[in-house]
Amino acid sequence: MSYEEKRNSQQSEERKEKNSEGLIKGTAKEANDFVHNTVDASGKIIKSITGEGGLVGKTLDSSGNIVKKVSDKGTDAVGKTVDKSAKAFKHLSQKAFKNKKEESKKE
Repeated sequence: MSYEEKRNSQQSEERKEKNSEGLIKGTAKEANDFVHNTVDASGKIIKSITGEGGLVGKTLDSSGNIVKKVSDKGTDAVGKTVDKSAKAFKHLSQKAFKNKKEESKKE
């Protein structure tokens, strides 16, 4: 399998995964990935200028890790909120439709 075929296959799998997550969870995951990539890219640029092992590089790594962890927590919170909201909506809609069905059977 060529590099292009592997990349296309991987992208196809990622799209399927994102579609199964839903709009809000998928968007939160995309935003999280964007934050991670931005932190990594900016870290590489700054380290290439200032050097890998210096104080600036170590400070950058620490602050980048903090930003990434905060982003991860936000994404998790969005996911849990979506899951709980969907569960509550499903429960309420089942109750509402159940009552309507019971009323129509009585008549």
